[in-house]
Amino acid sequence: MAGDVTNPETVALQALVWILSDSGRAARLLDLTGLDPATLRARAGEPALLAAALGFLESYEPDLIACADALDLSPAVLVDARRQLERA
Repeated sequence: MAGDVTNPETVALQALVWILSDSGRAARLLDLTGLDPATLRARAGEPALLAAALGFLESYEPDLIACADALDLSPAVLVDARRQLERA
């Protein structure tokens, strides 16, 4: 498996990079969260923002599965990372 699957921040950051790699998906994330690119960059390491990015993936299963595949993780790892970050 790619990355450190024991670290929810690492998993979420990798997922965020994956989200932002597609302009349509990135625009959808910004539209749904109300963030602008500068705020996203400034808050990228915050647990709440990382959890929101993973929640964004969970809200559309095809993206969740595609991201998990791209990161060589199971979708459950992404979901678990969101849960951990929400408790942080």
